[in-house]
Amino acid sequence: MKIIILGAGQVGASLAENLVGENNDITVVDENHEALQELQDRFDLRVVQGSASSPHTLGDAGAIDADMLIAVTNSDEVNMVACQIAFTLFNVPKKIARIRSQSVVMHEKELFNKDAFPIDHIIAPEKLVSDYITQLIEYPGALQVANFANGKVGLVAIRAYYGGSLVGNAISALKEHMPNIEARVAAIFRRGKAIRPQGTTIIEADDEVFFITASPNIRAIMGEMQKLEHPYKRIMIVGGGYIGESLAKRLEKENSVKLIEKNFRRAEYLSETLSNTIVFCGDPSDQDLLLEEHIDQTDLFITVTNDDEANIMSAMLAKRLGARKAMVLIQRNAYVDLIQGNILDIAISPQQATLSALLTHVRKADLKHVYSLREGLAEAIEIVARGDNMTSKVVGKEISQLKLPKGTSVGAIVRDEQVLIAHDDTVIESDDHVILFLVNKKYINDIEKLFQPSPFFL
Repeated sequence: MKIIILGAGQVGASLAENLVGENNDITVVDENHEALQELQDRFDLRVVQGSASSPHTLGDAGAIDADMLIAVTNSDEVNMVACQIAFTLFNVPKKIARIRSQSVVMHEKELFNKDAFPIDHIIAPEKLVSDYITQLIEYPGALQVANFANGKVGLVAIRAYYGGSLVGNAISALKEHMPNIEARVAAIFRRGKAIRPQGTTIIEADDEVFFITASPNIRAIMGEMQKLEHPYKRIMIVGGGYIGESLAKRLEKENSVKLIEKNFRRAEYLSETLSNTIVFCGDPSDQDLLLEEHIDQTDLFITVTNDDEANIMSAMLAKRLGARKAMVLIQRNAYVDLIQGNILDIAISPQQATLSALLTHVRKADLKHVYSLREGLAEAIEIVARGDNMTSKVVGKEISQLKLPKGTSVGAIVRDEQVLIAHDDTVIESDDHVILFLVNKKYINDIEKLFQPSPFFL
């Protein structure tokens, strides 16, 4: 597939890294020569220096025979215009744009169609992050949550702690402890390295465990790995941008929510807009302010400003003063591994959320969802099995018969409304939604080929 990526920032670079090794012809466009040179030194791809919204630049990038254009520059306007030019002048079949302005996103249906801006899919990072944080709040103690099949199945990452009944026991004991609940351990990461989970594998304290189960069973399974945490009720949010405002609106109905915003006008607006959230104009690193607002009684402290250092420092202070949990928005991926689980509890990467959404639209085959996990090293996917016994390599086969790449496991199958936790003798049927976990994302292309029916399938 010939793909043009507009923008060599963190998202554009991560996307190029994910796609370049999958038999794709990648061209990256940016005005920054150094960023392009760094990408070209690292990967086998083509770069073009110039304005992403220039017809001349798009022509040089090969838009005339491109299969897809992905606009992820820092400017919404440039992304929108580039997609318009790609459609009008070059007839690029598929166009995806990152749009951050909430006033634009609110009018998605009216603006993004063939009669206005011909963009096939838009990616709104702030909404994705807000949705993701809300999921994590729903499952206290989870490090990552991914939903599949319209919420029927959940993939959850948690850290195993002393006190969990399964810690120190083999995975097979899970069935003994909970005979009426089906679940599958998809992967275990121990000291940063993947371990292939088998029935005899012993769960150790501090293991990062990924498990798959029907969504109603998630909290029960979490209780086997760690002492089940109480729901978050008293929540403090730092940062009154779109993410902070959106979270407060979602949480204020059933929780006690406080929000700290530095900008006076923005704080004033939020105090008038939010119904049951107490809004403060102040500095989140002000120890006196946090103490006055009973930080020691706070269940969850969430920092979502645009400043990584401010987010980290204010969250560290809140933890030192007694906040039960701290969740931090981190723009720089290098910081995520550094702080999560060591200094602070949960790090949220908007780049990973954006990348997951982009990959869902970019991947070939009949993929419904793609989640980038563990800072992009692993992936979880939902793919539909098409064809029949004659035209498909998977339909009619038992899972044990599938030629899966190393480190890849089938976690669950959704058949109509039924959730089936995968076993070796489970047979895949046509139109099944199959959920797989890949320890190494480099094998995604092999999975796509495996599930692609032959050309004779209609």
